[in-house]
This record gives sequence, structure tokens and C-alpha cells, in this order.
Amino acid sequence: MATLLRKIGLIRLHDRDTEDPKHHQGSLKGSKGNQKNNTSKHCQTANETNILSTPEIKARKLDQHGKDKPSGKDKQCKDAKEKQQTGGATSASSIPPLPPHRQHCTQVRTRRLMKELQEIRRLGDNFITVELVEDNLYDWNVKLHQVDKDSALWQDMKETSTEFILLNVTFPDNFPFSPPFMRVLTPRLENGYVLDGGAICMELLTPRGWSSAYTVEAVMRQFAASLVKGQGRICRKAGKSKKAFSRKEAEATFKSLVKTHEKYGWVSPPVSDG
Repeated sequence: MATLLRKIGLIRLHDRDTEDPKHHQGSLKGSKGNQKNNTSKHCQTANETNILSTPEIKARKLDQHGKDKPSGKDKQCKDAKEKQQTGGATSASSIPPLPPHRQHCTQVRTRRLMKELQEIRRLGDNFITVELVEDNLYDWNVKLHQVDKDSALWQDMKETSTEFILLNVTFPDNFPFSPPFMRVLTPRLENGYVLDGGAICMELLTPRGWSSAYTVEAVMRQFAASLVKGQGRICRKAGKSKKAFSRKEAEATFKSLVKTHEKYGWVSPPVSDG
């Protein structure tokens, strides 16, 4: 019996020893592979969870979510732009129009000067001609072509081949209710009530002596008479004759002479002499 049991144990030991090692390894490998696959699968799932929860993905999600809403900077720019547009409209609309009296004065001045310009151009005696300075209706260059032909000034003009006396006339905003400012440009004159800078000493060119009834043509005729009566001459002195008149100097001189004459009175040819 013992011998039989011993034989049976040997057979089992033999079968165990004669088992295919490859099969055994395959089983072990398969077992390990399954374990590895399960582990890999678990790791992959864990990795996917970790990747989706990384700060980069979170930021990407927030960025994608933020695209639907304007950022703070874009909103500020948009608000600033809208404010600027609204502010511009408000600023443009807030500019007050000219007062009615200013508009009226501008219209009166324009109509008056247009009418006078047309009248002067219709003159056939070639007494004066007018050119607008840079097409400005309120700034005229006036050429005085004639003075008294029996005067020394006329003789000077012939001898020096001076075809005209050029004057500049500017009209203030409230013309014709205020006088224009008039000065001589060329040639350089002496006496004849023409002072430094080309300023003209005539009472009718001051607010005190001015009347809205005076036309530019009438003023120029009065000036021509003043030149002759004041014994005006063309300057022929070397050096001095080539020195140009200055507007700044003319304005200062005119302001000074007005103060002087308001204090001591005016001495100038009456309008009837012109």
C-alpha cells in the first residue's frame, strides 16, 4: 500500500515536472499582461483625468469661455470709443452759433462790399481799381490812378513812371458802421497827411468822423484831395525811398495821431474839397 501511494506521488511529480514550461510562462505572461493592461487602462484614465484638470486646459476653457464675452480692456476701449463719438457729437453741438447781431453785421458787411465792388468796376473813368487780397472780400488793395493833374504830386508820378498809388484797405466786422483801416503801400510818400508806416491822417477814417454813408470811392476821392492839399510828394531821397511802409508801424502811428487829434482837434480838408 505504501508502495502504491509512493508510485502515485511520483506520477504526479513527474506530470508536474513534465508540464510545458512555455504554457506555464504564457499563463504567467498572460496574467501579467492582463494585470499590466488593467494597470495601463487605469493609468490612462487617471492621466486623462489629470490632463483635463491641468491649469493649461483650465485656462484654455476659460479663454474659450471668455471669447463669448468682451475682455475688460476691449470693453474699456469700446466704451472710450463710444464716449469719444458721443462726446464729439456733444462738443460739436455745444458750439454756440454766432449771436444774431453778429450774424446781421456779417451779412450787412458782405452785401455792402459786394455792392461797392460792383459799382467800382462799373466806373469808366479809371479813377481807382480794386484787387482782393487772396480773394478776401474784406481785404482790398486799391490802386489810385489819378490825382489833380495840376499838382506837384502828379508831376512826380509822371517823372518817376508811377502809374498809381497803391493802398491797402481792410474792413472790420461791423463795417459800414465803423471805418475801414487804410494805409499807403507804395510809392513812399512825403507830406500829404501820410505819416510813418503809410498811416493816413484823415478824420473821416476815425470812429468820430466816420459815417456809414461813406463809400470806398468817396473815401479815395477825399484821400486824393488830401494828398494834393497837404503837398504830398513822392520820396526821391537815396535809401529812404526804397524803405517799405509797415502795417505795424502804420497802426501804431494812426493810434497815436487819433489820440493827439482828439485832444487838440482835427485839421484836415473837409469832404467838400474832395
